Amino acid sequence: MAHQFIKNRDIVLFSFQPWNLGIAFNFKDMAFELARYNRVLFIDRAHDRRSILKRIFVPKKRETENRGTPELIQDNMWILHPRSMLESGNWSPTYKLFDFFNRTNNKRLSAEIKKAIRDLNFTDCLMINDNDFFRGLYQKSLLPIRDYIFYIRDALTSQPYFRKYGPRCEMEMIQKADLVVANSAWLAEYAGQWNPNSVDIGQGCNLEGFIKEDLPEPIDMKSIPRPIAGYCGAVNSMRLDEQLLMDIARSLPEISLVLVGPADSRFANSQLRLLNNVYFLGLKPPDQAAAYVHQFTVCINPQSVNPLTMGNYPRKIDEYLASGKPVVATATAAMEMFRAFTELCNSKEEFIKAIRKLVNQPDTDSGKSRDERRNFALTHSWENSIGALGDAFYSTEKKYSTT
Repeated sequence: MAHQFIKNRDIVLFSFQPWNLGIAFNFKDMAFELARYNRVLFIDRAHDRRSILKRIFVPKKRETENRGTPELIQDNMWILHPRSMLESGNWSPTYKLFDFFNRTNNKRLSAEIKKAIRDLNFTDCLMINDNDFFRGLYQKSLLPIRDYIFYIRDALTSQPYFRKYGPRCEMEMIQKADLVVANSAWLAEYAGQWNPNSVDIGQGCNLEGFIKEDLPEPIDMKSIPRPIAGYCGAVNSMRLDEQLLMDIARSLPEISLVLVGPADSRFANSQLRLLNNVYFLGLKPPDQAAAYVHQFTVCINPQSVNPLTMGNYPRKIDEYLASGKPVVATATAAMEMFRAFTELCNSKEEFIKAIRKLVNQPDTDSGKSRDERRNFALTHSWENSIGALGDAFYSTEKKYSTT
């Protein structure tokens, strides 16, 4: 199907995550894809007092030197590292006080963005907000923009930081947007409660590294006994089921359980570390992830089932499948689209049984071959996702023009 791409527009991308996060993230990939056909200004995450005091998202020296001035990083694409220091108002005892601080933050940011828009001579602007319903809540009315799109890719209001004021702000943000786009059908349906112009545009992935063959074996994998049930991604207790991992390791002592990625405090002190067949390998550079996945016999995604994970699109599943590997994963709403290519499990018994089966017969993954798994993953490209964004955008424009 041919897509109607957004072209020849000046686009302002408002980011929830910092540009130099150190790991791949959706909005950064979307920025590069949009810059193929448009001029793009990417607004980096502004710093707030609490984060600076806790040394979270501390700016690198080069960013500090360039704050407040749009920096050209490639043809048609600039980054603005805001100078503004934002107030940390999430502690506020009432919404009225929180909203005072939040409006102040929105105004500080909008003043910098306006100047950048003028400096770059941007006109007829389209703004896309990456899931930031706090800092982006009032930008539609504060900035000289014609169209406003809200991109939802996580159920953030299920996280402790956002539980107090997030639900109200998120609802207001979704209602204000001209269009809401999501990376899963579950999140699009969720947003549809408050905005009928809510569309699933799917997920893009950069899979070139994962389709390569004969990748070198990482040094820290050489001494690990095979077969391996492996996970590659953030080892985060809000997303991963620690008890399920414990059950897998204890029930399958002949299999090495390998976890590649940064561990949070809970997993840093987990009883899993006492088991002889469990290996925590820590954070790896993004360009090395494929080399680790290629060493796995079976790839796993043992998620906890909660509001955060139910609609979350698991990019790692595409990476696993692009590597041609069989996959076992917890069944969630977002995982349904992968059912024909993965083993989806609703219990620890099903999970353990599926791993045991695929270790012995790796090409029986839901009846799909290695090439079929890979070809399916490769349909989830950024070109297709940004094309679907364009389709939704122009469809929404037509709706407005006929009312």
